[in-house]
Amino acid sequence: MMSRVQKGLVAGFAATAVVSVIEAINMSVGHWAVAFPQLLAVILQNQDTPAVGWAGHLFAGLALGAAFGILCPRLPTDTPESKGILFAVGAFILMGLVVAPIGGAGMFFMRAGFGTLAWMVASHAIFGIVLGSVYGRLVEREKRRRVPVGGAPAH
Repeated sequence: MMSRVQKGLVAGFAATAVVSVIEAINMSVGHWAVAFPQLLAVILQNQDTPAVGWAGHLFAGLALGAAFGILCPRLPTDTPESKGILFAVGAFILMGLVVAPIGGAGMFFMRAGFGTLAWMVASHAIFGIVLGSVYGRLVEREKRRRVPVGGAPAH
């Protein structure tokens, strides 16, 4: 049996993997917006070492996943996906108010342009959908496997 934090870590890893793919595509094909790993590399004063930004991106995704595992039951929406989006929008607002200015991108990335703001909103929404979906599936899988105390499986 996995704890809520463990489920959140798994879901955070999955969501980070999906967002990392779209971030990598953005960075290699179009690069029309500043990617989060690039912003993290600048904040960590290692803009010449992309791996530092990617490691920070993975750490942030895992930390958000663990926090989601704790907060998910308390979030006000009905489905795990909508809870994930709500949580990710909250994370985006905190990032826009704290992380982006520290990274020199200005409040809500406005120094980096509207494209970056739109990119961050979209990537956070995708992160939230995947986070909530994976977390919800893990919860449902565990509920199906439970056997009542003193009961025996039907098959």
